[in-house]
Amino acid sequence: MDRVAVIGASMTEFGERDAWLRELLAEAGEACLDDANVSPRAVDHLYVSNMASGEFEGQTGVPNALAHDLGAMPAYTQRVDQTSASGGAGIYSAWQSVASGASDLTLLVGGEKMTHRTTAEATDVIASLTHPAEYKHGVTLPSFAGLTARRYLHEYDAPRESLAKVAVKNHRNGLDNPHAQFRKEVDLETVMDSPVVADPLRLYDFCPITDGSAALLFCPESTAEEYVDEYTVISGVGGATDTHVVHERTDPTVMGAAVESSDIAYEMADREPDDVDVAELHDMFTILEFLQSEAVGFFDQGEGWRAVEQGITDRDGDLPINTSGGLKSKGHPLGASGVAQAYELHQQLLGDAGARQVDAEVALACNVGGFGNCVTTTIMEEA
Repeated sequence: MDRVAVIGASMTEFGERDAWLRELLAEAGEACLDDANVSPRAVDHLYVSNMASGEFEGQTGVPNALAHDLGAMPAYTQRVDQTSASGGAGIYSAWQSVASGASDLTLLVGGEKMTHRTTAEATDVIASLTHPAEYKHGVTLPSFAGLTARRYLHEYDAPRESLAKVAVKNHRNGLDNPHAQFRKEVDLETVMDSPVVADPLRLYDFCPITDGSAALLFCPESTAEEYVDEYTVISGVGGATDTHVVHERTDPTVMGAAVESSDIAYEMADREPDDVDVAELHDMFTILEFLQSEAVGFFDQGEGWRAVEQGITDRDGDLPINTSGGLKSKGHPLGASGVAQAYELHQQLLGDAGARQVDAEVALACNVGGFGNCVTTTIMEEA
């Protein structure tokens, strides 16, 4: 089977945007096609990663509308919804369409429009992905995060400051990302003194509500050089699910779906965790960076916090994590986040990440839906 190449990539500015979802998707899609110098008419398949266009904006039929807006008819279109892991699931779908031979050129655009809603309204839309029994009792993802963070700190004797250091690190990285929602540094004291949201997590332990879009263009590796001189490849991709009811898990500090999906991706890519040079993890809450870094095999169970304390995950560390600023600083437009992770890694592997650049040949992205309910892990490599 021919490997799948990424020959174009783009990302809009993340944050509070005046544009509606269709405009955001078209902005990223057009920029991605321009990046590869490809005509919209050449696209065979067009996928849109989006969680809740209907709930947030009352807009349905988004993929069809995007094909029209880009001039990509008569491409086959499909929306990919896997809650906050929709972007990663979109990568999996786009990869499958090319790897199977069904498409010679597949465009994936992920996006979400959220900021026009109040925080309470947006939180309620996101909370709808929880189990009905949990939702009925007012359980939200922040509450899961707080409970899990408390358990983790207790079980592994981790200091509360270690979580705050994730936020400090990712804000520092986001300072150099021109697309990031928050381009400002924060210090440890600011994070530790911010208002409590779900004890022990505070305001700066959470990512913001965001508008934005990102896009990737895929083709068989055998034809990649017909379009561009430099490209990356998807060498491994895996997806998995965990229990829908979080309290049914044996240990909530273990992200089982991240373990399973990364194992599949590593096997496909014939790689191991030690081979990864840079990673983008789904830090919707700071505690998730610890849990995912352990689940994908970078660190032993309960040791992720030590890696942050020791500077291993800093941009100049042995394993840089979230060079983009992560969801924490870059922002989290649900359907776009997984695509934007891959955009960052594509830039890193091509040496086009500017001030954020690290030395990387193998990269990993982990995109999480809910509180680990579903996960897609992608391994990318320089060609």
